[in-house]
Amino acid sequence: MATLLYRLGRGSMRRRRLVAVLWLVVLVGLGLAAATLRGPTASNFTMPGTESQRALDLLAEQFPAASGATGTIAVKAPADGQLGTPEGQAVVQGIIAEAAALPGVVGAVDPFQVGAISPNARYALVQVQFAGGADELTDEQRDAYEEIGGQAESQGWQVAPGGEVLNTEPEVGSTEAIGVAVALLVLVVTFGSLVAAGMTMLNALIGVGVGMAGLFTLSSVVELTSTAPILALMLGLAVGIDYSLFITSRYRQNLLEGLPADEAVGRAVGTAGSAVTFAGATVVIALAGLAVVNIPFLTVMGLAAAGTVTVAVLVALTLQPALLGFAGRRVLSRKRRDAAFAPAAPAQTTQTAPEQATPEQATPASADAAPAEDRSAFGFRWARLVTRFRVPVILVGLLGLGLLALPAPDMRLALPDAGTAPVGSPARESHDLITEGFGPGFTGRLAVVVAGDDAQATAAAVPQVAALVQGTENVLAVAPPQLSPDGRTALLGVIPRTGPTEPATETLVNDIRDSVGGIQNAEVLLTGVTAIGIDVSEKLSDALPVYLLLVVGLSVLLLMLVFRSLLVPVKAALGFLLTVAATFGITVAVFQEGTLAGLVGLDTPGPLISFLPILLIGILFGLAMDYEVFLVSRMREDFVHGDTAQQATINGMGHGARVVTAAALIMISVFGGFVFLDDPVIKSMGFALAIGVAIDAFVVRMTIVPAVMSLLGAKAWWLPRWLDRALPNVDIEGEGLRNHLGEKTPANV
Repeated sequence: MATLLYRLGRGSMRRRRLVAVLWLVVLVGLGLAAATLRGPTASNFTMPGTESQRALDLLAEQFPAASGATGTIAVKAPADGQLGTPEGQAVVQGIIAEAAALPGVVGAVDPFQVGAISPNARYALVQVQFAGGADELTDEQRDAYEEIGGQAESQGWQVAPGGEVLNTEPEVGSTEAIGVAVALLVLVVTFGSLVAAGMTMLNALIGVGVGMAGLFTLSSVVELTSTAPILALMLGLAVGIDYSLFITSRYRQNLLEGLPADEAVGRAVGTAGSAVTFAGATVVIALAGLAVVNIPFLTVMGLAAAGTVTVAVLVALTLQPALLGFAGRRVLSRKRRDAAFAPAAPAQTTQTAPEQATPEQATPASADAAPAEDRSAFGFRWARLVTRFRVPVILVGLLGLGLLALPAPDMRLALPDAGTAPVGSPARESHDLITEGFGPGFTGRLAVVVAGDDAQATAAAVPQVAALVQGTENVLAVAPPQLSPDGRTALLGVIPRTGPTEPATETLVNDIRDSVGGIQNAEVLLTGVTAIGIDVSEKLSDALPVYLLLVVGLSVLLLMLVFRSLLVPVKAALGFLLTVAATFGITVAVFQEGTLAGLVGLDTPGPLISFLPILLIGILFGLAMDYEVFLVSRMREDFVHGDTAQQATINGMGHGARVVTAAALIMISVFGGFVFLDDPVIKSMGFALAIGVAIDAFVVRMTIVPAVMSLLGAKAWWLPRWLDRALPNVDIEGEGLRNHLGEKTPANV
């Protein structure tokens, strides 16, 4: 693989203008396609095979009037009892008329007719039924819905429109630019060159642009959830910058060792590019592996993110060498250029001026000009310290991560509700007003669907179902049934006493399903946003152990191929599990229990989004293997070339610590930028990924890993001969490339 990538890197540099033009054409072409073909994103989470989804499908087929988006307008009078006066009733009737006149609304329910009035006659709930789903509503419809009740508010009333109508795609704005700016600063500090930093960032941004444009183009034929593009953008930016960083760093090192520019690029892509390919493949496999869970919206999210990562790898392997060709020696800081490349004195007056030399022709003045390796750098000093006190380091690391993981077993999962929306948002204002006037159960209503073979069977079953549901513990009220036009399907609203994300409500859902399971001659199904959330969480929880086993098994197999070892893959997998456990613990402590929640701008703690754990495992697995490969591959390389296991460990850390530190800081910055978004789902995803990368890079890979490698010594690289012969050689360290090149030196290249 290294030899193939070496040729690809050299070819891309020598044809850099063609390569750059091709990528720009792809970017512009996909951008135009995305602008014309982009489809809407979905804010709902469907779960085929669950009872709640079967109920929704049945409603859409037999009761279409009840299958569209719903809104709930909370109304609060200035004083108790005011809804009982003619003036108060007139105000509510005006709000009802406003809602019924909105485009796309099929009806608004009078709260006086259905009893949606609080006992103190101060609060009322107006139910609004739209013909289309929440994802089909236009911005104009939502804006008009939010403006309902303006006249009533001028009279001192509170009117708060809410409900699923307000579910919209999270906005990605200027806050993410903070993460990109910090990443650019890290690149400047790491390289000491604005050219190198800017070129690396440009390369990553082009890759992200291509990936996102392609994703939005496909959205016209594939339904994307609202979080899928955000995740794709988050990962595409992070890995795009990191992969370009790795290749640029190796190119700079090759230049300082005396290689011409084209050879330096070829070897950089052949070696660092091999690691990038493997690292990118692990991320893609882990994300695409989400399909085995058989949850459509999660599969789409995984494939969308995997697509942007694939583009990031392709851009790093082709466009990055081309840009390096344009930059030449300017990727080095001026100080390093002056030290490594002395100005050439002309031998005669007719000699070409040095500044006319191309980057491919530029070589150091002498081999002695290349700076000697600095083994006093922090990476070497840290490695010597960690390996010297390896046993205490391992014990302290395990104890610390174990303590951080303590809150993880208390994790609760649910789909987000308006109760965790930012304070001051329309959805949160409506939620709080409903809770204040009616109780938390009114914010998470359940719906029981009764479908008989004919209208007579349905009519006979409805009273039995209503009685059984009303008699279930924790049920506050059961609304009168609504019948479909043919009378075969009935819909009963159920109001719990507890909120939608409380454990008691989950118990209630299961109790209702158990109690109505024996109804004869009719199918009885429980649905609603709350029930859907519970079904999604349960299915994801059941799939989590299977997926975790798949990911861990995959990591062991892939690392066995790379490092030709049994113990190194096992150690890497155990380190990954430590990272995941500690990340879960910290995320639960902050977002669920509210510890230091104010630091991340979280208004209201609550359960974690249902798909966060399984998504976090897939993403962190790929990123953890990135750092494992870039650090441990150098350790194996030096060990194979004759260093002791102890010295090889120190060398691997010494050479890789600076680049891995920069890469981790960049990822943390990019992911951390999403913490500033108001949307609690995106905020929790960005936080968990940033914390996970920080723990894995700095605690596990750069501290525990070298300590364990030092403790294992030469045994770390043991592999049975029969297994060594059976495994294919992927040559990630470039050993085959060195043999192919015959260990070329600058003099004979």
